[in-house]
Amino acid sequence: MKTIYIAGGCFWGVEAYFQSLKGVIGTKVGYANGNIKNPKYEDLKHGIATHSETVKIDYDDNLISLEKLLEHFLRFVDPYSVDKQGEDVGHQYRSGVYYIDNLDYNIIINYFKNNLKPNYKIEVLPLDNFYLAEKFHQDYLIKNPTGYCHVNLKLIKKDERK
Repeated sequence: MKTIYIAGGCFWGVEAYFQSLKGVIGTKVGYANGNIKNPKYEDLKHGIATHSETVKIDYDDNLISLEKLLEHFLRFVDPYSVDKQGEDVGHQYRSGVYYIDNLDYNIIINYFKNNLKPNYKIEVLPLDNFYLAEKFHQDYLIKNPTGYCHVNLKLIKKDERK
């Protein structure tokens, strides 16, 4: 099992997307790479905390590669947008890929170099910190299937779904 952390706007849709993929073992939503310990959503909303809304993705790299996860990420994220995805605007909605395995850095950079124009705005950084979001946010779109989602879940092909 491997783990990667992906931020792409509101974490509800990002989590729902990755939860649907074959090879993804589990997900958790939370707040990554920010300035304070144990932030709450309200801290991000009011600019007290500088974290990004992020999804922790545990995956079986025998079933899905990091490159394939990045391919999926680029299907729904605007890689050239700063602090905005869909209708969500603010620093917490920035895009990022945060790694814990240093070997993943080259994979991520090479994938973006080969698939994006040079001026992309996705952060690629080591994970500095990650705090679970409130229980209300976990599996939000499973519990609230008509909830807001800027991510088009129909971009997942039938053979890629669990």
